[in-house]
Amino acid sequence: MHFAAKLFAVSSLLATALAAPNTGGPQLKVVSDPRRCGTSDVVDTVVEKVVAPLVADLEAKIAALRPSDSSRAPVTAAVATKTINVYFHVIRSSTALSGGSLSASSISSQISALNQHYAAYGFQFVLAGTDYTTNANWFQAAGPDTSYQTAMKTALRKGGAGDLNLYSVGFKTGSGQGLLGYATFPWSYSSNPKDDGVVFLYSSVPGGSTANYNQGKTATHEVGHWLGLLHTFQGGCTGSGDGVSDTAPEASPASGCPTGRDTCSGGGVDPITNYLDYSYDSCMDNFTSGQATRMVAMSSQYRGL
Repeated sequence: MHFAAKLFAVSSLLATALAAPNTGGPQLKVVSDPRRCGTSDVVDTVVEKVVAPLVADLEAKIAALRPSDSSRAPVTAAVATKTINVYFHVIRSSTALSGGSLSASSISSQISALNQHYAAYGFQFVLAGTDYTTNANWFQAAGPDTSYQTAMKTALRKGGAGDLNLYSVGFKTGSGQGLLGYATFPWSYSSNPKDDGVVFLYSSVPGGSTANYNQGKTATHEVGHWLGLLHTFQGGCTGSGDGVSDTAPEASPASGCPTGRDTCSGGGVDPITNYLDYSYDSCMDNFTSGQATRMVAMSSQYRGL
């Protein structure tokens, strides 16, 4: 998520007010532009055809469990919760927090955030291992499709298709400069297993130093891609959009927390509170039932979960 290519010029007084010190770390960075995600926005039509009947079958099972009052039954009523092992790779340029050296408590907080955000949708995350690598090139420039990220993943990735590898980096330079994160999709695993995983900005963890994006929801957004979700604004106002029927169409990414935003006529207001939009962390708090069903179907088909 490429946030901020630009920063507002602010007075020293306003900067002081907005950039309050973060205990034990650097001051909060003042961020004005929306988050940027480096995950590919190309829709694989073959994959969409494969997953459609899987989603339909799961939706039928869920519908059969609905009580007579027609209230929505959660996806967890139809399937067992899927446990995902997480390998957390801390990439740093130094042993200082400003160099990306996350503490054990920060890592634990990020795993807890993932569990909090996904608990109602059929997934839980267990920290299976943590490692630290001091490599300034990887920390600063491991962006999408770079030799640095390829070398990083080739050296560090662990587990199989159903294991989540998280790489925390700095996104300081190169193609990834200003990103919040990027991820691979589940259907890409078989063709390039070593590339699989999520790369995200180290200072976006809960309590991190990036203002507006420090509640751990960058990882939540990217893991959504890793489980098969597309952006809520995928395709704009026309076509199949994100492939999920209960996310309202959206012409463009949201920024901040624009209550009542409606960029496509018909279909309802924009899903600005959805984890797969570009809103501030404080604004994002849900997946839809359709997204949950898609994640379960995708992870079953392509990750063996």
